[in-house]
Amino acid sequence: MDDSKQKAKHANRTSSQTNRSPFRLLRIWPPLLLIAGMVAMRFLPNLVQDGPSTIWMAPAFGPALCGILIILWWLFASGATWRERITGFVGVLVAVFVTLMLVDPSMRGPAFIFHTIPMGTAAFAIGAVLGSRSLSFKRTTIAILLATVGSGFSTSLRSEGLWGDFWPKFSWRWKLSPEERMLANRETRPQSPGVSDRVDLHQGLANPEWPGFRGADRTGIQRGPRIASDWAADPPKLLWKIAVGPAWSSFAVAGDLLFTQEQRGPLETVVCYRADSGKEVWAQSVEARFDDPLGGPGPRATPTLHGGALFVMGAQGLLMRLDPMTGDIAWRQDLRKIADREPPTWGFSSSPLVVGSLVVVFAGGAGDKGTLAFDIESGEPRWLAAGGDHSYSSPQMCTVGGEALVAMVTNAGLDLLDPETGKARLNYEWKYNDFRALQPQMVDTNTMLIPTGLGTGTRLIRISKDAGGLSAEELWTSRYLKPVFNDYVLFEGHAYGFDGAIFTCVDLATGGSQWKKGRYGRGQVLLLKDSGLLLVAGERGEVVLLKADPAGHTELARIQALEGRTWNHPVVVGDRLYIRNAQEAACYRLPLAPPLA
Repeated sequence: MDDSKQKAKHANRTSSQTNRSPFRLLRIWPPLLLIAGMVAMRFLPNLVQDGPSTIWMAPAFGPALCGILIILWWLFASGATWRERITGFVGVLVAVFVTLMLVDPSMRGPAFIFHTIPMGTAAFAIGAVLGSRSLSFKRTTIAILLATVGSGFSTSLRSEGLWGDFWPKFSWRWKLSPEERMLANRETRPQSPGVSDRVDLHQGLANPEWPGFRGADRTGIQRGPRIASDWAADPPKLLWKIAVGPAWSSFAVAGDLLFTQEQRGPLETVVCYRADSGKEVWAQSVEARFDDPLGGPGPRATPTLHGGALFVMGAQGLLMRLDPMTGDIAWRQDLRKIADREPPTWGFSSSPLVVGSLVVVFAGGAGDKGTLAFDIESGEPRWLAAGGDHSYSSPQMCTVGGEALVAMVTNAGLDLLDPETGKARLNYEWKYNDFRALQPQMVDTNTMLIPTGLGTGTRLIRISKDAGGLSAEELWTSRYLKPVFNDYVLFEGHAYGFDGAIFTCVDLATGGSQWKKGRYGRGQVLLLKDSGLLLVAGERGEVVLLKADPAGHTELARIQALEGRTWNHPVVVGDRLYIRNAQEAACYRLPLAPPLA
């Protein structure tokens, strides 16, 4: 009994001391909910198949917002003393600020918002929760130390941009980047002898098999020998693989020559490679570097071959004509000066379109400086046409009612322009506050499919011609096909492409969904028309062969073709697959199917 009284007396004394202490138990359910919110916002939106166009903001900015709310909880609802609140708040700010000063430059900007702020504030909250029942200033000290470790972890990283789902792509800070490794080893790479004396190459340049972005008509269709689909029995053969500089360019192909663009340190570089070996033939560089924190450095556009000349557009806005045999520059124009604007958020991305004696590109300048045409011989401006103020699409030719027109999709809608004068034949308004980075396609002689992106969908319009000119009406708008920067292909009355990160098939008659299956990230697709197959280049470097069948998703084969983030459009010429990303390029020989009886 005496022992029991002693314990009760001790408990009463402890309770009395606790009541007199300035420290109180912390209210921990808000930070626990906010940490769970960070995780949910980071992962759950990527599982939503048909979310709104703004859903990308949840994984991009949601965790940082939760981090800010954690700080507000600490200041106003934690139950800590005001001395603890002020000290903890200042401690977190100091930890984050010191980290900002010490991180690699690539970790500032979006990477800091996406990663450092959530890590630091979540670590602070965890420290506060773990010490919530400790009635001493030590709990605040522990929380600050954990916040310092959480945010300070960013000093060991380098950002290489984002994946298509807005997940950061990090590497260790002390490791060389793929670009640095490529530059360090480039001098030891075997070079190919010159090509100016080869008659067969001149002939190939006169009739290039794949003259530029997404093929001759920019529809992403390969026509040629039938490709076998049983890759287990007869797999593609790797012919060569090389390191390349970062860029989101694809290839132009003429005979044994490949043309692409790369970033090599401070130099934007146009490169000619041997198609049969991957050896470099020539490289032409200009001093320019574009590097955005989401997509990374390098050019965005693809070179265009036409009439024995090579036309290229750099991300900083340099439009040039080169000799494809030597790389010599015939002329160049700076779109920043002509269009009176700086590069857009993700750089100038328009792959040049050659129409007759003109080369056409999009600049997005004010007034009539939207779409621009230049003389292919002199490089002098020939006409300027008004348009939206930004687009990452490229101009392309289309035929409407027997009339050849330049189609250009921008944030304002669709422009159909007379290729000779630039006069607008149709300005179809479909405003979109975000970016467009996709190509329109004619479904038949008077209907056109216009994509938008970021959850908004795709629209089919009918274009009519009368005495007053051209007019258009909406047939349907479908949210079953919502590509972002992943172009689609059309085959036998259906569109095949990406609905977000999931591959899909849509009926062109109604806009309705046929099927939706297969996660290939933000990849690209190419139609092997004569084979009835779809070749998908997945975001993580896989190449997947699908059957072009509206009845269902049928994956026939796959290989791991590249390593690293792959957004570039693949090219198939004959039985050769040419594929690249921001760090390497490769050529595979695809197996051929037996001829049809």
